[in-house]
Order: sequence, then C-alpha cells, then structure tokens
Amino acid sequence: MPEEKDNRRADRLHRDEFEREVGTDLDEETPDKPRGLALHTKILIGLLVGIVAGITVNQILGGDHPRVVWIVDNITNPIGQLFLRLLLMIVVPLVFSSLVVGVAGIGDIRKLGRVGIKSFGYCLVISAISAVIGITLANTIKPGKRIDPATAAALEQRFATDATTRVADAQKAKSATPSPLMSVIETIVPKNPFFAIASKEDANMLHLMFFALALGVAITLIPVTVTAPLLRVLEGVYEITAKIIEMIMKFAPYAVACLLFNNTARFGLDLLQALGWFVVTVLLGLALHMFGVYSLSIYFLSRISPIEFFRRVKTVILTAFSTSSSNATLPTALRVSEQNLGVPQAINSFVLTVGATANQNGTALYEGVTVLFLAQLAGVDLNLGQQLMVVYLAIIGGIGTAGIPSGSIPFIIGVLVTIGINPALIAIILGVDRILDMCRTTLNVTGDLTAATYVARSEGYELLRPHEPAIVHAGVPAANRGMD
Repeated sequence: MPEEKDNRRADRLHRDEFEREVGTDLDEETPDKPRGLALHTKILIGLLVGIVAGITVNQILGGDHPRVVWIVDNITNPIGQLFLRLLLMIVVPLVFSSLVVGVAGIGDIRKLGRVGIKSFGYCLVISAISAVIGITLANTIKPGKRIDPATAAALEQRFATDATTRVADAQKAKSATPSPLMSVIETIVPKNPFFAIASKEDANMLHLMFFALALGVAITLIPVTVTAPLLRVLEGVYEITAKIIEMIMKFAPYAVACLLFNNTARFGLDLLQALGWFVVTVLLGLALHMFGVYSLSIYFLSRISPIEFFRRVKTVILTAFSTSSSNATLPTALRVSEQNLGVPQAINSFVLTVGATANQNGTALYEGVTVLFLAQLAGVDLNLGQQLMVVYLAIIGGIGTAGIPSGSIPFIIGVLVTIGINPALIAIILGVDRILDMCRTTLNVTGDLTAATYVARSEGYELLRPHEPAIVHAGVPAANRGMD
C-alpha cells in the first residue's frame, strides 16, 4: 500500500512538472511546492505596480512631461517590447512544430476533419454571439450620443496625425486587394511558405499554419518508418521552444509592469473619463461574453465547472491582458491548456494555433461597438440592414484580424468607409484603444481555450488532467514508449 501511494505521488509530480518549474496556476496544489510566489501572482503584482505607478506619475507630472516621455521611450517601453519580441520570436517554431506533430498525432484524416469542422463551427457561432452582444449594447446605451461634441473634436485633433497615417495605410492595402475569392486564397494559401516565415514584417501565421497543416496531413498518409526522422526533429523543436518559453516567462512580471506603466503614464484617466460611455459599453459587452457566454459553453459543452476553468487559466488571462497579443500569448496558452485543463496536445496544437488568428470574439464585439459608436457620433443612423452588415463584417473581421496589438484598427477603418462614415473619426478612440485592446485580447485567448475544451470533450477526452503527448517518439504510442 505505501508503495502504491508513493507511485501515485510520483505520477502526480511527473504530470505537474511544468507547473512546478514555472510556478503557474496549480502551485498551491502541487505536492512539491516551489519556493516563492506563483507566476500568476507575480504577474498580477507587476500589473498593479505598473498601473499605480503610471497613474501617479501622470497625475503629478502629466503625460507630456519630458521626464515621463524619457522614461517611457528609454526604459519601460524597451523592456516591454523586449518581452513581446521574445515571445513572438518563439511563436513561429512553436506553431509549426506543434501543429505538424499534433496533426500527425491525430493519425486519422476523418478525425482531423471532425476536429476542424467542430473548431470552425464553434468559432463562427461564438463570434456571431459576441458581435450581436456588441451591436445590441451599442443600440441600447448609445455611447456616441452621450459624448460632448467639444470633447470629440479635441480628441480628433489630438490623435489626428496617427489617424491620418492609419487611414492611409488601410486605404493603400484596400486598393491592392483583389477579388473576394482571390483575397481568401491569397490570405490562406502561401506561394512560398519560407517567404511567409521570413517576411520583413510579422510572419504570416495563416500561411504558416496552412503549410504545417498540409505537412501534417501528408505525414499521416506515409508509413511511420519514412516520417520518423522528421517527427523526431519536430518533437525536439517543440520541447526546446517550451524550455525557452519557460525562461522568457520568468521575465514576465517586470515586463508587465513596464507595459502597463506605458499605457497609464502617458494618458492617465482623462481619456477614460472623456470616452467613459464608450469604454463602459465595450467592457460590459466583454464581461457579458466572458462570464456569461463562455461560462455557459464551458458548463454545457465542456462539462466542467466555469469557476474551476477560470482558476486554472488565470496565468493565460494575465499574459493576454498585459501583452495585448494573441500570438504572444499562444505559447503560454498551449502549455497551460495541456497541463492544467488536460486538453491533449493533438487537439491543442490545432485548435489553439488556428484560434489565435481565426477565433477573436473580443475583436468582433469591439469592432461592432466601435463602428456604431462612431456612426452615432457622426449623426448617421444605420438601418437594420446596415447593422446586419456590420455584424457580418465584424464576424469576418474577428476571423481575419491579425493577433497583434491594435490589429483591428485597419479593419474598422475599412468598415467605416464601406458604410459611408469619415474614417478620420477613428482618431477619437485611438487613445483608449490600447487599454481596450488588452481587454478584448483576454476575451480572444479565453475563447480559444473554451474551444479547445469543447473539441476535446466532444472527442471523448477526459478534461482537467494532463495527457501524454500525441506523438512521443516519431509515431510510437505513449504506452509503448521505452520499448523501442
């Protein structure tokens, strides 16, 4: 009996290895608890320190004070950007290796098809719900009619330069856009996958994921003896990237403090007060979707407790909030989902990587609210047909918007042009966009996790416990590991 107890304890230690090393969500339940605070606690402290310090400095010196500008430009912003770049640096090898190994681990084309249909179906339904929530709240609260015209004019003038640049970039991109069908093809299918990875700008994640998906499918159709060397390399890449992520996340609390200081020190609370009704509308919509729609989905579709779900993913939530980037949060989401929620790697690799780009519920909600807010501000009454078009475009935008900070702004500009509203009005919301971006990114990433749990549950996997990797040694099942 003592031997069985020791074996159970050893197994639990093995399954919770990542949590013990990094100190994330389940530290308080880990038998061999590490010293010091858990990572999510450190990140929360860093977040609070950054907010309080930023607001204090703003109130005492003002956002435009030379000392504040110097601190942001030379200290806090470089530190914050270093953290973001380190996370984004690892996204490409992580996504590629994880998706190829995960798809190959499914091992059945029909099962892969089921997983894909369930994932995209869930994303479309949830995104539609989020867009409808946003439109409904915007019509009910009418934030655009509550803002003082003088305040609106002052904000438009204050951010006019930035708005002009963004509008010009968006119109330039639109002028180069081909027909709708060709646009979809060019967005998804790469001519050269290596060029997509080595782009001068950010890597094209949709191109990368399509190539990885095609490679994974091809591997399942070829004998294991042929694909074994490649799979071993990719498994090694995945484990190496996981270790690099572990090292990067130790730096997270300090970076989070700097990122939040940047946002609050320059603008303080004045912008939030000026655009109070707009901010309240967005935050209310995000909260309803987060704790209402997601909770119902988790309870009825994933069959797990919403409270337990949110408790286990709080590190992901804090990382998404502080970075404002779904792509930058992806490495943490993959690890936490597997270790804390028990979603197997094969499901994680597909759902979360695709979801980081294609499942952005918060973005869809925000785009709907913003368009109606600016329309109300401009005195343009949108009829039911136009509002339905906004809902449709918001859903599409949630799928196609880049998973980077302020990635939705170009799309919103395009929607404004489509419905006949001056795109320069985007200047009014630019000041609060970054703060709201943090909130909607949190919703986006949480939505990816709910999708992963739903798909895993529907495929018969047991949740809330870690799983062995889908492929351990080049196609050798976990049960046979160590027998070759």
